[in-house]
Amino acid sequence: MKLIGRDKIFTFTQKHSDSKSKFDSWESEIKEAQWSTPQDIKKRYSSASFLADNQVVFNIKGNRYRLLVQINYKNQIVLVKKVGTHDEYMKW
Repeated sequence: MKLIGRDKIFTFTQKHSDSKSKFDSWESEIKEAQWSTPQDIKKRYSSASFLADNQVVFNIKGNRYRLLVQINYKNQIVLVKKVGTHDEYMKW
């Protein structure tokens, strides 16, 4: 998958340094992934939540941080929409 919006993750990890290694691991996995359906994601990320318009919420570092992305399965693109703490996510 191609990751777009890496800058949002970078900015977030600058403020929340304890999340950096978890986001780095997530990014590495995404770059190697080849998802065709939401079921492909669910196999690896059982706690992922699926929303309308191919949006997915990933729990990062347990349930401490949240990552909202939109996925274009046909073109193999993951677009980062929002990154936040669990409390920030509750306000989205």
